[in-house]
Amino acid sequence: MTTPAERFDRNVQRRSAQVLKQRVLDQQRSAFERAISWAAGQDAIERAAAMIVSARRRYLLGYGKSHSYASLLASDLSAGLSGVHLVDGSALRALDVLSDIRQGDLLVAVSLERYRRETVDIASAYARHGGELVLITDAEDAPLSAVATTRIVIGSDTASYANSPTSVVLALHLLATLTIASSKGAGRRLRDRDALARELGLYTEEQ
Repeated sequence: MTTPAERFDRNVQRRSAQVLKQRVLDQQRSAFERAISWAAGQDAIERAAAMIVSARRRYLLGYGKSHSYASLLASDLSAGLSGVHLVDGSALRALDVLSDIRQGDLLVAVSLERYRRETVDIASAYARHGGELVLITDAEDAPLSAVATTRIVIGSDTASYANSPTSVVLALHLLATLTIASSKGAGRRLRDRDALARELGLYTEEQ
C-alpha cells in the first residue's frame, strides 16, 4: 500500500508537464485495455448484478474517495431500481442501516486503497449481523474480502499521485448496466422518471 505523497515522489515530482502527460496517457491506455480483458474474462460482475436485482433494499457504502464511486453507482442504479439508498452519514446513517437489517437487504461496499476504516468496520458489522455484502475493491487480499458474499476485484495502477479511476468506473458502469438490464420494471421506471423530469423542468433542454 502506498500513499499519495509516496506516489507523487515516485511518479510526478521533477517531471515536466509534457513528459508527465504522456506517461499518464500511456498508462491509462494500457489500464483500459487490461480492464476490458479482465471484464470479459470473469463473471464477478454478473454475480453481483444478480444479487442487486434480487435484493429488496440496496445500500451503497464508501468513505473517502470511495464515497464518490458509491454515489455514482447509487445514482445509476436508482434510475432503474427502487430501494436504492446511499449511506452518506447524514440523510442515512450507518447506525440506522445496521440496526434494521432484514432478509433481502444487500450492502454494496466500495473499498479501495488505502481502505478507509469506516467502510471496513461498517461493512464487517453488516456481514457479522447477517447481511449480504457485495464488495468492490482493488486487491484479492483487501480488507472485507473474507466476509463478502461476492466481490469484484479491479485494478487501479497509476502513473500519477492518485490511483487510476479507469478500471473502477468501467466496472461500476458494467455493474449498473447489467443490473438495470435484468430488472423487469426498469424500463417503466426510467420512462416515468423522464416524464417527471420534463414536468419539473429539471434539465435546461426541457425548459
